[in-house]
Amino acid sequence: MTDEQTEGFGPRLARLRRAAGITQQQLAEQLCVTRQAVSRWESGVSLR
Repeated sequence: MTDEQTEGFGPRLARLRRAAGITQQQLAEQLCVTRQAVSRWESGVSLR
């Protein structure tokens, strides 16, 4: 099993966001959510 397969949603989201060269704010705007929501997803606090 690779690290990518065992990586959780939050760390994967953060890694892909950084690889795309966008901020949490920019991702939030694209998804029509708050920057705080993106932060919570990446930290594993919430998936809602």
